[in-house]
Amino acid sequence: MWHLLEPLHAVHYYAPEAFAEAAALGYDVTERWPGYFAWRAAALGPVGAERVASAFYSFSPAMVARYVPAVWSVAPPAEVLAARLRAVDRTYRTLLGEEVLAGDGIAEAADLARRAALAAPLAGRPLAAAHAELPWPDAPHLVLWQAATILREHRGDGHLVALAAAGLDPVESLVSFAAIGAAPEATFASRGWSAAEWSAARARLAARGLLAPDGTATDAGRALRAEVEARTDALASAPWTTLGPTATTRLADLLGAPWLTVIGSGLLPSENTLGIGKV
Repeated sequence: MWHLLEPLHAVHYYAPEAFAEAAALGYDVTERWPGYFAWRAAALGPVGAERVASAFYSFSPAMVARYVPAVWSVAPPAEVLAARLRAVDRTYRTLLGEEVLAGDGIAEAADLARRAALAAPLAGRPLAAAHAELPWPDAPHLVLWQAATILREHRGDGHLVALAAAGLDPVESLVSFAAIGAAPEATFASRGWSAAEWSAARARLAARGLLAPDGTATDAGRALRAEVEARTDALASAPWTTLGPTATTRLADLLGAPWLTVIGSGLLPSENTLGIGKV
């Protein structure tokens, strides 16, 4: 379900319509990060760099501090959230088309995804809880996007719990993920860690027997990452257990065509830090 829903959420961060809305607010769109940090953190309110770095986890705190809290001097969170929905609306209309958005399939998918999102436990899930507090939009395709957002942040919040339980700090989480071949190391440079910080994390993981001298994961390293993913799945299971297998399968079927459209749009990068579009 994550593989199906994540592209429907994440396309917003790459769509030209989102960059246009960010530019209209006054953000510098020559790079994606001012808009990204504003879009994703706005549900938390006008928070500072430490809280954003804590909730986002994998980004270097120094990188976060380059953008937060400065993004709130450009536009307050309420304006950012309104612009974000406009951006999603425009993006979906461009990608999926008016006929699809007006069809029964999107409305049914939105209802099922919302039911799953409402079943997500929010204790200890700051980003999921922040998005769950937002009012639901009226249009079914926007309901679908908001439900996908709550569910992906719910899963993400649980993933951070799993990483911390495995003793992987933010940069170690990225190094260990790269070490199992999730993406080339260069892809993770977008998170802002210095070469020295990356090397130090490598050394710490090697000392634990998790990395080989060439930087690839040892058997123990792969086992630890598998444990993290299994724990993440377990912590993300409540919405789908509540929705039930029949309704979950129906939602998966309904999401297939929109998923293919988004993946086929070319907007999502082929190499990314999340494994979007890979099975």
